Amino acid sequence: MNEQPTQQTTEVAHKLWNSNYIKTLLCNFMIYFSFMLLTPLLPIYLSESFGANKDVIGLVLSGYTLTALLIRPFSGYFVDSFPRKLVLLICFSLFAVLFGGYLVAGSLVVFAVVRTLHGAPYGATTVANSTVAIDVLHSSRRAEGIGYYGLSNNVATAIAPAVALAIYAACDNFSVLFALSLVTALGGVAIAATIKMPEKEIVRNKAPMSLDRFILTRALLQGGNLGCFAFSYGVVSTYLAIYGKEELGIVGGSGLFFALLSVGLICSRLVGSRSLRDGKITRNACLGALISLVGYLLFAAFHNPFGYYTCALVVGLGNGHMYPAFQTMFINLAEHSQRGTANSTMLVSWDVGVGLGIVVGGALAEYWGYGAAFWGAWIVNLAGVVLLFAATRSHFLRHRLR
Repeated sequence: MNEQPTQQTTEVAHKLWNSNYIKTLLCNFMIYFSFMLLTPLLPIYLSESFGANKDVIGLVLSGYTLTALLIRPFSGYFVDSFPRKLVLLICFSLFAVLFGGYLVAGSLVVFAVVRTLHGAPYGATTVANSTVAIDVLHSSRRAEGIGYYGLSNNVATAIAPAVALAIYAACDNFSVLFALSLVTALGGVAIAATIKMPEKEIVRNKAPMSLDRFILTRALLQGGNLGCFAFSYGVVSTYLAIYGKEELGIVGGSGLFFALLSVGLICSRLVGSRSLRDGKITRNACLGALISLVGYLLFAAFHNPFGYYTCALVVGLGNGHMYPAFQTMFINLAEHSQRGTANSTMLVSWDVGVGLGIVVGGALAEYWGYGAAFWGAWIVNLAGVVLLFAATRSHFLRHRLR
């Protein structure tokens, strides 16, 4: 079955880069910059500050994924049922305040509690902000806008680890990083407060409460498929810094890794956004999945700087095509009144995959070494590619609503 390109004749009449859309991009940047400023170095922090081993690190760092997973279906419901800007401001404020908890966490248990609690507003904020971004875009520019929206967190992902490593090298003080994350997130709240939403009546759903009010059930196959790809990313992104330091003697290499990853993401998103606008959704998803598969193979097969850094660029190129295509699939499988639910379902799927990757990857690394963890990541990624070509692609083409 062939995909039908969308009409382009009206696209030029509708502005993509309106001020409110740009503000949502800045908010997204603030969310991911504040979060990624800490994420790559937390395994080192837990190891050096609390003496945690690899499987304990995996359990502690996966706590936020669990709470993000639990809150996202409900946040999708609230985003669809209440004023979206109000939901965004409340969730974003809670997300920012909890960065202060890291500053006062004096033990591994307290840190684990704060990290776990932090997942709830993180999960809700990402759902709310991405849904607001969709609302302020014209329908003719929506697929393209989704692709560019991801650039903001790609840039944050590139910059934040490099900034964190520079600060860590300069002062060897994680409190400075925690404080910078707090200030950055508060800046995002201030920007979000200035967004002007289009006038839309909130339609109250009178139907009895059911599962599809919280999870987009017609996109469960897409969700499971995306979870396979997220598993691989969870393993590699979490353990690459400590792996590079312990196994390859690469100190501070995660900054360059994420920079290369983001270069790949940005390049592929710039190209892929036009393909999405032309309706080539499953083509982008399949191409991106195949490219990423090669990247994870390089990381698993070559335990040297070549495999380490080449993987980053290749996976970036792949995910930059694949992730916006999957997000567009979720949106196109949902009714207009289910945009929040569609976004939350997609992010829940990603959270499940990343969380499992962190926990399983940590256990594999602890008992069988990093090689086993990274080969496990590649095998799960391969399963995701097979599922995409065998079932997910055709399922979307049969059931898409627009």
